[in-house]
Amino acid sequence: MNDMKNDLYLRTLRGEKVERTPIWVMRQAGRYLPEYRAVRKQAGDFLTLCKTPELACEVTMQPIDRFGLDAAILFSDILTIPDAMGLELVLEEGVGPVFNKPVRSEADINKLTVPDAEDDLGYVMDAVRVIRKELDGRVPLIGFTGSPWTLASYMVEGSGSKEFRRIKGLMFESPQAAHTLLQVVTDSVITYLKAQVAAGAQSLMVFDTWGGMLSTANYQTFSLSYMQQIVSAIKSDAATKDIPIVLFTKGGGQWLEMMADTGCDGLGLDWTVDITNAKARVGDRVVLQGNMDPVVMNTGTTQVQDNAMQVLEGYGQHQAGDKGHIFNLGHGIQPFAQPDNMKALVDTVQGQSSKFHA
Repeated sequence: MNDMKNDLYLRTLRGEKVERTPIWVMRQAGRYLPEYRAVRKQAGDFLTLCKTPELACEVTMQPIDRFGLDAAILFSDILTIPDAMGLELVLEEGVGPVFNKPVRSEADINKLTVPDAEDDLGYVMDAVRVIRKELDGRVPLIGFTGSPWTLASYMVEGSGSKEFRRIKGLMFESPQAAHTLLQVVTDSVITYLKAQVAAGAQSLMVFDTWGGMLSTANYQTFSLSYMQQIVSAIKSDAATKDIPIVLFTKGGGQWLEMMADTGCDGLGLDWTVDITNAKARVGDRVVLQGNMDPVVMNTGTTQVQDNAMQVLEGYGQHQAGDKGHIFNLGHGIQPFAQPDNMKALVDTVQGQSSKFHA
């Protein structure tokens, strides 16, 4: 990693002593940036933007160029895998992601196969390669996936949901069918992440957006056990074993110990988790990532600076035995966020966090 100009993020994930807290932001390439909106307009729609490697690279680089963040994250979507499985993803304005061919029966489940990462999802790997070349070692590149439970939820519901009636119904009524579905998705995720690493991703993140709506027992059985498979597969493969992997379950603050037991390198915290408490519970086992409330980014620079300092102070002094902290929001930055606030956030973390690393 000696060719990296800024490897602070990777060094933190490796548990090394660092001079300040690194920062990146979920959805940092997104609609709050006017330059992103211009490229999306040029692409015509979101999926075309995702599937055109040069444009995906351009929007990945925008927040790096503008704000000097400490890591880039591949511009893509969590629903690329189900789309490659033939479910026909469309993004409807005002509705969000919708599948034309959702999974509605055991026959539908049994027809699913693992997509070929370089063939069916080659545009993602091409984007990784183009971005790594363009980054030229400035900062590391994060690859990512949705968790099996989250992907299966979208696949069965056919779109986002508030009640998750269909996927939970499948889980309660036909647990074996649910496990069959989750296993093919997990196998696909493992193949997909390994291909991202082969193409140049230097760190991985699993977004378990919907795990938090499960009971503890069902979370363990239907979400965490499959994320455990992913971590084990990455850590047991010579080609990927040194690539750090971060798990993030939105609404999963009560399960941090179980998540740390997977052997992952880091845990994302949403904004409902007290970071001081999280550090006491698992901070000597995993790096913590988070966790300012993203809505603060829609307010003023004073509020951003104050809230950023609260998170830094909440983690507190970095001492021997601590794994470390990566600053992030507790979920993705929102379209209404002010670009000036991102600058204020990055400047605050990069300018003020060194005092916590004395």
